[in-house]
Amino acid sequence: MATTVVPIPLPVLAEGWTAEKDFKSVGKSSGATQRTLEPVGPHFLAHARRARHKRTFSEDDRIQAQEKAKKVETEEESEISEPEDPMMLQREAKDWKSQDHYKVLGISKYRWRATEDQIKRAHRKKVLKHHPDKKAAAGRVDDDNFFKCIQKATEVLLDPVTRRQFDSVDEEAEVEPPTKKQLAKGNYYKLWSAVFKAEARFSKNHPVPSFGDVNSTKEEVEAFYNFWYNFDSWRSFEYLDEDVPDDNENRDQKRHTERKNANARKKKKAEDNARLRKLLDDASAGDERIKRFRQEANAAKNKKRLEREAAEKKAAEEAAAKKAAEEAAAKEAEEKAKADREAGKKAKEAAKNAAKKNKRVLRGSVKDANYFASGDASADTVNAVLNDVELIMGKIEVDELADLAAKLNGLKVADEIKGVWKGEVERLVGAGTIKADEIKALSA
Repeated sequence: MATTVVPIPLPVLAEGWTAEKDFKSVGKSSGATQRTLEPVGPHFLAHARRARHKRTFSEDDRIQAQEKAKKVETEEESEISEPEDPMMLQREAKDWKSQDHYKVLGISKYRWRATEDQIKRAHRKKVLKHHPDKKAAAGRVDDDNFFKCIQKATEVLLDPVTRRQFDSVDEEAEVEPPTKKQLAKGNYYKLWSAVFKAEARFSKNHPVPSFGDVNSTKEEVEAFYNFWYNFDSWRSFEYLDEDVPDDNENRDQKRHTERKNANARKKKKAEDNARLRKLLDDASAGDERIKRFRQEANAAKNKKRLEREAAEKKAAEEAAAKKAAEEAAAKEAEEKAKADREAGKKAKEAAKNAAKKNKRVLRGSVKDANYFASGDASADTVNAVLNDVELIMGKIEVDELADLAAKLNGLKVADEIKGVWKGEVERLVGAGTIKADEIKALSA
């Protein structure tokens, strides 16, 4: 692959820049310190091992590989270390369906958790030990029934379908529910956790919630019981089916056996669901967490009820107080309105009386001035003057009426009285309140 080099020139220093003049130190280096270093780590250990045994790199790698292989072989031997039951060695090969395949291969401690590689290694170890040829070479003339059991166990466990069928009915993998005596002495949550952990292998859905412990939250506990009360199991119990005859001539018998197997599986499925439901009922019945959650819920419910009742009582008291305040305010307002009406009525009466008095003053002023006539005033003169007075009194406001009466009150000289009236007429004409031609006598 070709490499392309792109030359990038360094920036040019500023004109006149010098290290002696323009370089500034921002710190100082610390003094030298003597430290003791200790060699550690896998690479140093490898170096020490080679130096101790005077080995080259290739020799050391070869020896390490041999020791590693020996260690792996030893581990494999320890994996398949279960003692063989003498009764198991004497079983008939034709009874393979009732045998414990995991125990036959020596991996019963793993059971459904055993990997395919573990099953193959276990088969290899058992074959090396129980192969008929090896027995014959050792001078042992035995039948090969157990060897056939080994082969059948491997065949069943290496086939995912048949292995699941066997795991579906493997009673040895089940954990019995704890007794009352065990629960009284042991850890309640740990004992039940082991039961549901064993049952979890049948779940179609993963992950499976754990049983938890005393510190589990309400959400976690509810999630556990909801999951298990709606548990979806893959157990189908085909492994326990009665063998279906292969004879084509006996088709009725074949169909009868198939129906019988289907009914048996359905019954076992129902029984297993009932069994699991009972486990859940028993576990939940003694679960102190559920009791605690219920007590907390009841306490919270009671607290809410008491708070609601207190709030309702307070609201009722506030409503009653508000109603009483409104009634008192209404009564006070009514009394005030009544007093205002009385005062208004009195003021109105007073104003009315004052207006009557002021009008009498106005009428009296023109009378005192002899209706502004030099001799006896004729009826026409009197009527003309009084008409002007009435017109003016009808045009002006109460306060203007009072001001005019105050000006006229006490006057006796006709010219002074007429001057006041004339001034008032001019004011009203100027304000546009009356027209000049409306006044007949007082404007002359």
